[in-house]
Amino acid sequence: MVLSGSFTTTASVSPPASNSWKLPPLILNDLNGKRHNLYEWNNNVIILNFWATWCRPCQIEIPHLIKFQAQYGSSGLQVIGVGLDEKRKLANFSRTLAINYPILHADPNQDSHLLRLWGNATGTLPFTVIIDRGGAVIFKQPGIFDDEAFNSYVLPLLTDNLAASLSTSEGEL
Repeated sequence: MVLSGSFTTTASVSPPASNSWKLPPLILNDLNGKRHNLYEWNNNVIILNFWATWCRPCQIEIPHLIKFQAQYGSSGLQVIGVGLDEKRKLANFSRTLAINYPILHADPNQDSHLLRLWGNATGTLPFTVIIDRGGAVIFKQPGIFDDEAFNSYVLPLLTDNLAASLSTSEGEL
């Protein structure tokens, strides 16, 4: 399978939404060698982003993801990057951009099947999957995941939680 960056912006909503917790577990090491299971972040809204350092659209997209994590992490958002690249290159890139979310390492030769498993038959990078707090796959998109996509697909999932938190806080006053 050849992985290639592209500016493809075709988006697709999963009808019907499948549940990510029913897929084979996504278990990968982070850049420090610690093993993680995607399920560790259940009960969060997850932006699962597949990328590589050589992918120019990925390079354009990552600052958006950093901003989303900084602004909405305390509201239950968890961005998780799955880097399909050499671990050393991922670590250098992560350090240079000060990526503020977990980067899991996937070997591009051995783990390219992960893209197909998550619904990316073409292998296009970047590729983003949005998972709600219950594990439902809400949205999948090859290409750059930008502010417009975030506002359309992620923010409503977070806003429901923010509204519930605000009503609880107001009741305590």
